[in-house]
Amino acid sequence: MSNYIESGSIIAIATSLGFWQAEFHLSDGFVGILAAFSANAFGAAIGAILGGPLTDRLGRKFIYTYDLLLYMLGVLLAVFAVNSGMLFAAFLITGIAVGAGVPASWTYIAEQAPDHARAKHVGMAQLAWSIGPLIGFALAAALAPLGLFGSRIIFFHLFVVAAIVWWVRQGLPESKLWTDVKTGAVSTAASGRGMRALFSKRVNITALLFLFGVYGFWNLVAGQAGIFMPRVYEAAGVHSAVEQDLLQVLVWGCTVAATYFGFMRLADRMSRRILYAIGALLGILAWVVLVFAPPGLATLLTFAVTWGIASGIGAQAFYGVWTAELFATSYRASAQGVLFFAARIAVGLLSSVFPLLLASSGVPTVGLLLIGFLAVALLIGVIWTPATQGKSLRQIEGERYARWSSEAARSDAATPAPREPATEVTQTQR
Repeated sequence: MSNYIESGSIIAIATSLGFWQAEFHLSDGFVGILAAFSANAFGAAIGAILGGPLTDRLGRKFIYTYDLLLYMLGVLLAVFAVNSGMLFAAFLITGIAVGAGVPASWTYIAEQAPDHARAKHVGMAQLAWSIGPLIGFALAAALAPLGLFGSRIIFFHLFVVAAIVWWVRQGLPESKLWTDVKTGAVSTAASGRGMRALFSKRVNITALLFLFGVYGFWNLVAGQAGIFMPRVYEAAGVHSAVEQDLLQVLVWGCTVAATYFGFMRLADRMSRRILYAIGALLGILAWVVLVFAPPGLATLLTFAVTWGIASGIGAQAFYGVWTAELFATSYRASAQGVLFFAARIAVGLLSSVFPLLLASSGVPTVGLLLIGFLAVALLIGVIWTPATQGKSLRQIEGERYARWSSEAARSDAATPAPREPATEVTQTQR
């Protein structure tokens, strides 16, 4: 449910930007700033870099207890926003709450999941993330005749859902794996905790770079598509807001189906390298069709189906699994916070200029840029797919950090010991 309301807030912003722009007479540049500081980018980045370390230090449930209170404040401000300043505050506060909740939720699910079905359980979060936009765009299409008032209703529905989820969350137990490590009930191969320990080991640095290559570059595309896709459709010739929203319903409906029938059912059983490659190639194909195929309904429908399927078995689902597997329990959420922070900062920088770039250059130029990002994510994910499938988190941690410790020990042993400085031998010593 945390994934549902988090992605739902992004879609609520995406479907309402045009109405806010008309109501408050906002420029394209300010619309880009609103998007950049929302749950889609900088706001989420701030929340992630704060929430990740707090999740490791104080527990997964600590974030669950408080982050939705902040979220409810943010969406409620959007419901009653009367000027651009109030709207900016609403988007920023909601974004911070979303960013704080994501590392906690993905970490918690992975730590509670059975070893042989970790991808299936983490895929459930991806499924909920996909259902949020599916319902959000469907609501937007249904409420489009109401204009901005309809958008305020969508934000209010998120407030109601968040309040229910917050109440239910109070009964969740703390992660047993985190509790065991925190209390010292189990021994760990990785030493230290927190951000300093995270960045002190080469094995962590390489994992951070790999995961940013997979998720960061893919998310540059998904981040723009998630919040600016209605504008892309308009630039491609679809001017009806209802038709734009229905195309997005199709995209996310395909994403939900692909997540369930593709990722959740296959990622624990078949080669993850092959499954990842299929999703990444489909994503590139989708944007190639949108950019190079003749404009028309057939092209847009092909794009919607292909991009939806690609997103269901694509980088975000694999990122959710791999980011839990490649880091020690003592700083697993901190790593997620760092990665989410970096990815959302990148999205925010692009979002701040994307509306202007789209208006000045059109779909072909923007599409080629996004295809390039997807190609980078494809190559990195396929070449360096980690061999973690079917192993427990403790087993993976033992293998990765024991190997790092042995390599460090061999390196120390190969380094000549410093010679003791020569000392003068005195007559007494003789």
